[in-house]
Amino acid sequence: MGSDNTNLDFLKEIGLGSTNIGCYINGQWKASGSSVTSLNPSTDQTIATVTEATMQDYEEGLQACSEAAKTWMTIPAPKRGEIVRQIGEALRAKLEPLGRLVSLEMGKILPEGIGEVQEIIDMCDYAVGLSRQLSGSIIPSERPDHMMFEVWNPLGIVGVITAFNFPCAVLGWNACIALVCGNCVVWKGAPTTPLITIAVTKLIAEVLERNKLPGAIFTSFCGGADIGQAIAKDTRIPLVSFTGSSKVGLMVQQTVNERFGKCLLELSGNNAIIVMDDADIKLAVRSILFAAVGTAGQRCTTCRRLFLHESIYTNVLDQLVGVYKQVKIGNPLEKGTLVGPLHTRSSVENFQKGISVIKSQGGKILTGGSVLESDGNFVQPTIVEISPDAPVVKEELFAPVLYVMKFQTLEEAIALNNSVPQGLSSSIFTQRPEAIFKWIGPRGSDCGIVNVNIPTNGAEIGGAFGGEKATGGGREAGSDSWKQYMRRSTCTINYGSELPLAQGINFG
Repeated sequence: MGSDNTNLDFLKEIGLGSTNIGCYINGQWKASGSSVTSLNPSTDQTIATVTEATMQDYEEGLQACSEAAKTWMTIPAPKRGEIVRQIGEALRAKLEPLGRLVSLEMGKILPEGIGEVQEIIDMCDYAVGLSRQLSGSIIPSERPDHMMFEVWNPLGIVGVITAFNFPCAVLGWNACIALVCGNCVVWKGAPTTPLITIAVTKLIAEVLERNKLPGAIFTSFCGGADIGQAIAKDTRIPLVSFTGSSKVGLMVQQTVNERFGKCLLELSGNNAIIVMDDADIKLAVRSILFAAVGTAGQRCTTCRRLFLHESIYTNVLDQLVGVYKQVKIGNPLEKGTLVGPLHTRSSVENFQKGISVIKSQGGKILTGGSVLESDGNFVQPTIVEISPDAPVVKEELFAPVLYVMKFQTLEEAIALNNSVPQGLSSSIFTQRPEAIFKWIGPRGSDCGIVNVNIPTNGAEIGGAFGGEKATGGGREAGSDSWKQYMRRSTCTINYGSELPLAQGINFG
């Protein structure tokens, strides 16, 4: 499980070496900070080293980006869409090696790694079409010989701070839309996945260079919290998209709000699945397995709470424990592996602490609960029987730990679903229309994602992605999320010779 026999030759295909420069500034690769090591979470062995950004690098990059914004925002939106189309083609040409890199550096299994890169490609395709549909409304004016309408203009620069669990897909949700909307992008990738940040940036940089556009349209930094704090404080960046914990997200929001900037927050999730007494049990068990153990429980949409109707509780739980025991844990690059490692050693320590807290609060471990002996960061997917009143159930443990509880009525299940601070994703398994429509209605789930008969995770890019409450309230990717990346102006034109005032006011 922990042997390091991974062939790293594929890294050359995506422009990576044993040492790498971690900043793309003003169309050049340069960095003057300290050197950090990217580790393979399956073996704890070095993949490569990266030179990070300093604050001087950051300032140089932002000055160039501010100048590039003046050019990029004046290019017609469909032309900007063509550039994003080419970015999608560049990613498509390197889909397999980029997917392998995501799997290698983050730790998710190869099909998920390739799927993550595919998600950016899908976002590029979506954004290309969107570039011809950034339209405002025509609004009837109450005044004669007046025209009133909306105009949407770029913000200028969008800052994107991404997390390790989706080290490039979340960039795609933001950057593809931001670019066609006429904004330059400043990206700070996760500190523990710098190679993915560099590899994706190289492909984007090549497209900009090939089209003789300023490289500073897309600026990226590998770095630590100081770079993230600089983005949050920078008045040159009107919109900051942050993905991470609710604790850090709150600090980012406060910092951005202090300068009257705008935030898009994608924060913690504590997602639940409800299984009603009339549910398709086979479908539910398959869905719960993917939702709870996919990406080793490190998705923001991972199912962490499972509510089973008392009449089917034992049946579902027995089947679920059975399939958990068959899950193959191991090298995420190997065929057949379903669960790879946790991302870091600290993630393993948090898992261990979480299991101790669970036991101290009366939780019963039904399966799993242990760290596997290996060189990597492998833990057992875990099912816990516990009271919904246990404080630990209200918190997000970022690991494959599933809390199981029983209920009697739909109203009770909905109340339990809504009883946590977070509000990202939720799902119910039932065949009854009255239960479905109550679940998706005003007295149903309070989450941003409300599913029926599918897992809590695996969202499509066509819908707006995001959650409520401590999840942050942000919406990214599809639907009308693009409006957050633009500045709306209401314009009224008087094409007559009189000056009638609104509300019938007579002013002299």
